Parts: sequence; structure tokens; C-alpha cells
Amino acid sequence: MLPLRRVRGERLARALASLVALAAILTACPGGSGPAASRTSPTSPSPTPSSPSPTQKTPDDVYAAIAAGDFAPAVNGVPERVYVPDSTGSYVTIIDPKTLRVVGRIKTASHELQHIAPSWDLKRLYVENSDINKLTVIDPRTSKVVKTIGGVTDPYNVYFTLDGSKAIVVAEEKRRLDFRDPVTWKLIKSVSVPYAGVDHMDFTADGRYALASTEYAGVLVKVDTVAMAVVAKLDVGGLPIDVRLSPDGSVFYVANQGRHGVSIVDPVAMKEIKFLRTGTGAHGLVVSRDARKMYVTNRRAGSISVIDLAKRKVVGTWHVGGAVDMEQVSPDGRQLWVSDRYNGGVLVIDTATGQLKARLIIGGSPHGLCYFPQPGRFSLGHNGVYR
Repeated sequence: MLPLRRVRGERLARALASLVALAAILTACPGGSGPAASRTSPTSPSPTPSSPSPTQKTPDDVYAAIAAGDFAPAVNGVPERVYVPDSTGSYVTIIDPKTLRVVGRIKTASHELQHIAPSWDLKRLYVENSDINKLTVIDPRTSKVVKTIGGVTDPYNVYFTLDGSKAIVVAEEKRRLDFRDPVTWKLIKSVSVPYAGVDHMDFTADGRYALASTEYAGVLVKVDTVAMAVVAKLDVGGLPIDVRLSPDGSVFYVANQGRHGVSIVDPVAMKEIKFLRTGTGAHGLVVSRDARKMYVTNRRAGSISVIDLAKRKVVGTWHVGGAVDMEQVSPDGRQLWVSDRYNGGVLVIDTATGQLKARLIIGGSPHGLCYFPQPGRFSLGHNGVYR
């Protein structure tokens, strides 16, 4: 059983890496590109989110808005950047994906940065400082910190409901989901999850329910986002991690690091209907730009498996090396960007061939990288899940 404090997972074994993280990051930075400003004056809060009209779409149209080039007006003029948090350090490394160069760094007060979640309205990026109960807010137009939000307990992950009315902070160590106001971040309701390691989730097509994994208990919990309550559970065993809804909205895919594959789960019956073997340490999931495929990071195998979503079968595996962790598809769909968690790197993979195009060494322990902006009407959080 892995230790509960996730670095959550293998933090003690990797402690030595944190001692060299800062030096490695400084080495990776190109000459003349100093760190980004650490703090500026807080900006005024955005108005309460208005509805993006997320009325129930046809079941086969869940990801219709994430096609290449389908950007929301809110991100017009925002430069493409890849933001990489260090889960054993204080820095967010900023990469220009066009030049494959580090163009800046952001230093936080934290020593355990987890994921970077785009806000529901696509105007801010939230860096999750789980060890100090704070969110660092980045303006993606300038790549600078504009605010720090305190009093957000144990933010391992941050999600947003489909209508933008609630933020859901995954407080992994506290075994709970904290529903908060997404503007003031005041607590609305804490929902206890009676299983260890709650950490990832996704929402049904209409947003009424979320399916969340509890990594260390091997259990999935179904959460009513209106009543703000756990309403069902499913024991899948192993170490379930990332969760993603299918394009037709009928099932969820759940990566299982302990069973080395992906469960396909019926969220109505709360039943595993199929299991796909992918590779040792199946960890992260992301949907291709055309929503025909799903990419699975097999962290301990150093590989990426490709699932055909219509056939619900594995159709290929790319052996790229490294401890592949969280991932993002480039806006045009041609590249897969993956954090190399225990080798201080970021991998860039050609999605047409599965070939490794670049390995960028930035140091530390890269975790929930965020490639921003992305196509989509609004963000559901995590490190970039859009509808």
C-alpha cells in the first residue's frame, strides 16, 4: 500500500529528487528568461459565472465543443503555454510549446504543487498548493500571479460543476469533497468520503452526478452535485486514479494503477461492465481532439496506450519511457504532452505515430501539467477537462 500523502505515493522514495529540483529548473531556463513575477496586486474577482447553456446535449455529443480550433471567445489572444507544477517543490515551470523552450518560472510558498486547473470561465489558472491550504491564481494572458487564495483546505484537485455555480475541492487527506463558491471560495458544504485517497473525478453528461475515485480504497463513489452527497459506491479494487466520461455519455473510463488497466463503468447500475488491460501502473486519461480515442498513461511501464472509444478496445501502445503521469492534448490534436513524474521531465509525443518528439528536462517532480488555452466552452477543472 502506498503512503497516503501522495507525492503522494512515492514521496519518501523520491525525496532526493527534490534536493536537486531548483538547480535543474534553473539549468533548463534559457538565457535571459528570468522567473516570472511571484506576486502582484490581487485583481478584482470576476462576476458570478453565468450559465454556458449546458442543457442536456445529445448523448453522442459530449465532446463536440473540444474540436480543433473551437476556442471560446474568453481565450482570444491568450498565448499558448504549458504550465508544469512541481509536486516536490515550489515552482511552476512555463514552457512555450511552439519553441519547446522554458520561458519562465513562478515561485510559490508551497513545497507540494499538485495540478493546475483552468477556471470554469477560462480566465484564470489555479495552482493547487495542497500542503499550505492555498490556491495560487495565474492570469494566463501574462503568465503572472495575480492573487493567492487562502483557507482552501488540502486542495489536491479542483473541479467545477457544469453550470459553473460550484467549485469542488478534492481534499484527499481529509477524505472529503468541499463544495465552494467559485468566486469567493467560501465553503458551501463538505461531503465526507468514507474511503482513503479520493482524488480524481468526472461528471455525467448533464452534470447532475460525478464519479470520483478513491485510490487507496479501490472504490468509486457517485456524488449528487445538487444534493451534494455521496449516493452510491462501487468496489473495483486496485488503485483507481483518473476518471473520464465516454463521448456518448453512457459510461465512465477509470484508470487503475493497481490492476494495470482501465475499468469501463456503467454509472446508473454502478457496475464494471468491462476491463481493458493497458500497461503496468495505468494512471492518467485524456480524450483525443476528435473524441475517437483515449490516451492512457501507464506510469510504471513508461508507455501510452490508445483506446478506440467506439470499439472499447486497446488498439495500440507507445513505449516512450519515463514515469508518464498527467497528460494534455495540444489544441490541434497533433501532440500529447505528458509529465514525466520521477525523471524531472516533460514528454512531447506525436499522436499520429506515437513517436517521442521531445523530452524536456525541467527538474523536480512534474505533476498535473496544464496546456492552455484549449478548445471548449468551459472548464471542468482538473488539469484541463473541457466541454
